[in-house]
Amino acid sequence: MGVAIRYALNQWEALGVFLEHPDIPLDNNESESALRRVALGRKNFLFVGNEEAGENLAGLYSLVASCEANEVNPVEYLTDVLSRINDHPNSKLDELLPHLWRGPPGSLAAVTP
Repeated sequence: MGVAIRYALNQWEALGVFLEHPDIPLDNNESESALRRVALGRKNFLFVGNEEAGENLAGLYSLVASCEANEVNPVEYLTDVLSRINDHPNSKLDELLPHLWRGPPGSLAAVTP
């Protein structure tokens, strides 16, 4: 018990930062949840079959994580991008990245900035 109290006293200033800055969350459950998914995925990806399959899976995992970080629905994103990537100009491929994607033409996502 003494160790826990000593730790709290030594970290008192850092523990109270959220009181001065309301945009800092009281807990870090969201970040721990995100890390838990990565750790679980790392364990599961050990048995993907071969190195190329592992690289493909890692790329897909990164793409889905980028979609989630940018509040983009991964299923809608992949459906749209895979259907039009062959006809999209090479000079504008960056428009199809999750943080710049605006949805299929004519959709509500395409109108929203």
